[in-house]
Amino acid sequence: MSEESKANQPKNMHVNSEAEAHQKMVRGSAWMTAGSLFSRVLGAIYIIPWVIWMGADFTQGNALYAKGYNIYSFFLLIAIGGIPSAISKQLSEYNAMNEYAVGQRLFKRGLLLTSAFGIAGAIILWFGAGVISTAFGGYDANLIPVLHALAIALVILPSMSLTRGFFQGYQQMAPSAISQFVEQVFRVIYMLGATYFIMRVAHGDWVNAVTQSTFAAFVGAAASFLLLGWYYFRKRPELNALAAQSENQLVIPVWQLFRDIIIQAIPFIVIDTATTVFNLLDQATFQPMMRLVYQLGTKQIDTLYAYFAFNANKLVMIIVSLASAIAVTVVPILSESLASHNMRNIRKQLEDSIILFLFIMIPGALGMAAVAQPLNTLFYSYDQIGTLILQISAFTAIALGFFTVISALMQGLSRNRDIIRYYLVGLLVKIIIQLPCIYFLSTAGPLVATAIGMMVASLMAMYDLEVNFGIRYVKLLPKINRILVYSILTYATARLVVYGLNFILNEHSKTQSLLIVAIAVMAGGAVYVYLALRSRMADLMIGTKAAGLRRKLRIK
Repeated sequence: MSEESKANQPKNMHVNSEAEAHQKMVRGSAWMTAGSLFSRVLGAIYIIPWVIWMGADFTQGNALYAKGYNIYSFFLLIAIGGIPSAISKQLSEYNAMNEYAVGQRLFKRGLLLTSAFGIAGAIILWFGAGVISTAFGGYDANLIPVLHALAIALVILPSMSLTRGFFQGYQQMAPSAISQFVEQVFRVIYMLGATYFIMRVAHGDWVNAVTQSTFAAFVGAAASFLLLGWYYFRKRPELNALAAQSENQLVIPVWQLFRDIIIQAIPFIVIDTATTVFNLLDQATFQPMMRLVYQLGTKQIDTLYAYFAFNANKLVMIIVSLASAIAVTVVPILSESLASHNMRNIRKQLEDSIILFLFIMIPGALGMAAVAQPLNTLFYSYDQIGTLILQISAFTAIALGFFTVISALMQGLSRNRDIIRYYLVGLLVKIIIQLPCIYFLSTAGPLVATAIGMMVASLMAMYDLEVNFGIRYVKLLPKINRILVYSILTYATARLVVYGLNFILNEHSKTQSLLIVAIAVMAGGAVYVYLALRSRMADLMIGTKAAGLRRKLRIK
């Protein structure tokens, strides 16, 4: 590679120093966090009108929607096969070696694979809907049309996700983030429009409304894919220039590219389906176990299932998506450092990833727990059981988010077999303690069992990183302790605001609950931001911008 071509190479394509690596991770995480957060928030806000228009059938609708989406998510991840994450990782490695042409060939071959997997997955889900609904739906015939609607989305979603992975491999997170938001916008518009027409204009059946709401996944995916295609063609001159200046030392046959994609994808498919497998386990076991322990009827069990599988899950996934954003960003960056054998960079990136996760996730989870009562009223209705389940879900979300990040760190460092082994141990723990947890904790049992299983797997992975890459968690304790203290103060502030406002405002009113949530979030958020800026913790996350914020806010 000539000196001139090195000089002309875009700076954002390589990690050349610790500082640049840290900035890439923060910048990429910021894009992915914004995209995930906005899309998740939008995906939660639609619930408010959706629940109103569904009327008295909204609880059954929530349960049916959750059952369908859990199965669909599993099929989607199988159809995608971990290929987007695997290609993102491989692209980073090839780019680090200045073999851009090989990486671009990899992407094009990957499109063929994902198209085939998507079509195969759609056919299986469509024609096997009856058997699948029996296995995971508790003999719910209403689940079959929902699965048919979701099968259509499987045709294009794998290729759309692969294209996101392509941009992530170049550490260009903006296309992925923006496409996530666009996908959610079109999905929600179609979902709400169809539900309003069916339930309020045509006075139709709630099952049909849920079916069209799930078909919205295809509408959103199509819009996102078109946007990503536009980004790709816009970037083609730059991509062609990079391919032209490649070293061209690697000559890889087509069959080997396919083999490499599949081999790299297998670990990602196992780990990417982790949360979905835990959810499907709940879906398959919750009804029989609740009948065994409490002798409840099907409708009662469906109502309780909706509390944690749909209602709480929709809201806590907003904060879990923050962890996913960090995970998506860190895999290609770690892969580059591993390819260049830069152990110092690897240790620094591991530490930064863990602190960045805790800095965002812990106050987010505790904050949601603090406003659980008005938040649950705002989105669903005033319900003490629903509030309790949401609070527990918020706390257990920390375990889910941490496993998401720690497994991404392991995959970025090619510790694929090990993280799969740890995950399977965690899953086994979940299976063993599921019934006892349901017996002692009722509806909250599956949530606690999931959190314990995820934490067992995460702790094993943490020990692996310490042994093999020299990360020292003791060094992180002062920062972790600060985050914990600041998060607890944030929780206490928000909780006191909610408690006080409940004396003044009507806690049963959706409108007034919105006001309570807004004031409590602003109060708690202000405390956390102030403490993070004053202690200089924020500098670790946003760099020199923190100093500017301190000047504007007059914080010493």
